[in-house]
Amino acid sequence: MEKRGFVPWFQAEAPDILCLQETKARPDQLSADLREPRSGTGEAYCAYWASAAKAGYSGVAIFSRIKPKSVKPLGLDRFDGEGRVLVAEFAGFTLICAYFPNSQDGGARLPYKLDFCGAMTDLCGGLVREGRHFVLCGDYNIAHTPIDLARPKENEGNAGYLPEERAWMDSFTAAGNVDSFRHFHPGEAGHYSWWSYRAAARLRNVGWRLDYHCVDRAFLGRVTAARIRPEVEGSDHCPVEIELAPSLG
Repeated sequence: MEKRGFVPWFQAEAPDILCLQETKARPDQLSADLREPRSGTGEAYCAYWASAAKAGYSGVAIFSRIKPKSVKPLGLDRFDGEGRVLVAEFAGFTLICAYFPNSQDGGARLPYKLDFCGAMTDLCGGLVREGRHFVLCGDYNIAHTPIDLARPKENEGNAGYLPEERAWMDSFTAAGNVDSFRHFHPGEAGHYSWWSYRAAARLRNVGWRLDYHCVDRAFLGRVTAARIRPEVEGSDHCPVEIELAPSLG
């Protein structure tokens, strides 16, 4: 990540909050630029990490200009041991930075993946019942509908587009949770956030939309834009963005 121009890009973008997935590192393995991130003008960010017990695997992080009220892991050992979630409480909403498992070839980890999806449903539903709003940000490792990948028919039996994974997305959105990008870009094909490194897939835009910001419907009024940034290189994924209007509360 750092070797591919992440720090200059981050300093130029200076987002209010940045969520990272599949960091594959512990903070003590990183340079000061990543452990103690700053904007291009020198403004310090708060940085929070969840690392996997297994070296070089999984992991998530949050960089934020605004100090959260609290930051914690999911609280379930089977997922926290892989560094898959950070839950950050801000004044008007809860930010969930999540790296969903890959169901792997032949669905080898599909039960684990669906268990994780269920945990996200429970977490988000619980927040809403408490009167909270949420933003579930991350690499879901799921292309929800046929327009979310370039070759749906050829991939119907492949990880990330399995019927069980899509069914979870169906149920999650049917429960009143909103895919923010689709809210602003309904029915539009050709928008992807991940491309294989093989066969010039990115150049030919043969990709998948795997990265999302989902919010509870009552929070949708705060969401003013959602974008995918395919022009930003340096990874097989590209950044996805959400913009929120300032809270009046």
